[in-house]
Amino acid sequence: MSITGRLIPAHPELLSVDEATRLGQDTVAEIYRQHISPGQWTAFGLLGFDRIAVDHAEDVYYVDRSGRRILDFFGGFGAMALGHNHPRVLEVRRRFQEQQRHELGLTLPSQYVAALSRNLATLAPDGLDRVMLYCTGSEAVEAALKLAERAQGPRRAKVAYACNSFHGKTIGALSVTDSEFYRGRFEVLPRRQAVPFGDAAALEDLLRRDRGIGVLILETVQGGAGVVLPPPGYLEQVRRLCDRYGVLWIADEVQCGVGRTGRFFAFEHAGVTPDIVTLAKALGGGKTAISAVLAGHEIHDRAYGGARNALVHGPATFSGMGEACCTAIETLHVLHDENLLTNAAEQGEHLLSGLRWLHRRHPKLIRDVRGSGLMAAVEFADLSGCLPGLPGRVAGVLDRPLRGSVAMLAGSQLLSEFGILVAFTDYNRNVVRLEPPLTIRPQHVDMLVGGFDDLLAQGLKGLAAGYLRRRYRSQITEPLTAAPAPASRSGTEVADQPRRS
Repeated sequence: MSITGRLIPAHPELLSVDEATRLGQDTVAEIYRQHISPGQWTAFGLLGFDRIAVDHAEDVYYVDRSGRRILDFFGGFGAMALGHNHPRVLEVRRRFQEQQRHELGLTLPSQYVAALSRNLATLAPDGLDRVMLYCTGSEAVEAALKLAERAQGPRRAKVAYACNSFHGKTIGALSVTDSEFYRGRFEVLPRRQAVPFGDAAALEDLLRRDRGIGVLILETVQGGAGVVLPPPGYLEQVRRLCDRYGVLWIADEVQCGVGRTGRFFAFEHAGVTPDIVTLAKALGGGKTAISAVLAGHEIHDRAYGGARNALVHGPATFSGMGEACCTAIETLHVLHDENLLTNAAEQGEHLLSGLRWLHRRHPKLIRDVRGSGLMAAVEFADLSGCLPGLPGRVAGVLDRPLRGSVAMLAGSQLLSEFGILVAFTDYNRNVVRLEPPLTIRPQHVDMLVGGFDDLLAQGLKGLAAGYLRRRYRSQITEPLTAAPAPASRSGTEVADQPRRS
């Protein structure tokens, strides 16, 4: 009892951080099934992710509790541009905490918001001189759409977006995301129109017919669709058409920006400048969630001019958190100090060269390879294309329901046999996405290419047999439990070559 006579509630049985660190994989699985999503855990199992108990991560590797290193070609869909736990980012965050700096950028003026905004405006082409900070890519897209709609006015608030686009999972972002799977049964926003990506003639026809369209949003490189690049000259035509018809062009660079393609902004390859740009993912240096919207001051003033509008429609409570801004500031410096944009371009060429070699060696299994910088994709064939004669014709009936089978077999085996992690996509399930840290070196690319080559040389039957063996072993072995951490975390390289684990 307290002195007031009221009962003091007992401390609830909550897990501590130390207890979370020591959770065994069987307990993690139980919590996922009960409190997070049983479907997500099932997906982990299909891909072989359920057997991985990560102890820590460094540079381009995850390290599990047994000390096994997993080469990260997934890269958090582009978020891990600096690799895992870059020491300079960790040091900046440590100093910020020790000095007890202030966090909220909304309450009082923040020097960290100011510095990051100035840095982003410095990196941007002329005409993108206003910066608004948020936490996630979806938030940035929502803010960009609001800004453009407000600037254009109600008569020109209709939005055009690309077929096979992905812009986020919040309602506004979903409304310009071309996926029935992601939209589900949600009631998305009206006044929007899809147009084929890369087809300037179709875009011009749409803008000519519907003068209510005042906003166009495009991913510079379509990530969710499976790393689909704009055709040569397309972005230049987009700029010309938007100028002709008075349309504001939003370039969504949440995934492809911040150096991923070898330039800070992917649209720089085309020598054009959009009206509004979104950034996120890599901006946080792999350690924080932060996003940004860049726009010209004329657009921003037209939409939010005046103190009241700027405050009401500007930053939210956690926009521009101090530590997040410091992390992003240091991320921008590391990108340039370590020449990571140049490395992305050079290693991207090395990666694409290796993938093209794989395509030539395994033409029945691989349909296409493509990419820009360190944003690349391998598109595998359907089952019918992998099998000769009658078996192939029979398998054609199953192509649609089993689409993505070859990609899943190859990707999951690459992880289990060689310790290399890759990404997938729901839009085109035949695609394996490759978005490693921009810190990767030639030997890491060679490990990926060599591992894929070894697996694909086994053919479809070999891939399927290996996958079934792994699934069988996972069914009969005991669940993973907590294990001591490896003795050394120095990051010392071991022999970087393709190897079975």
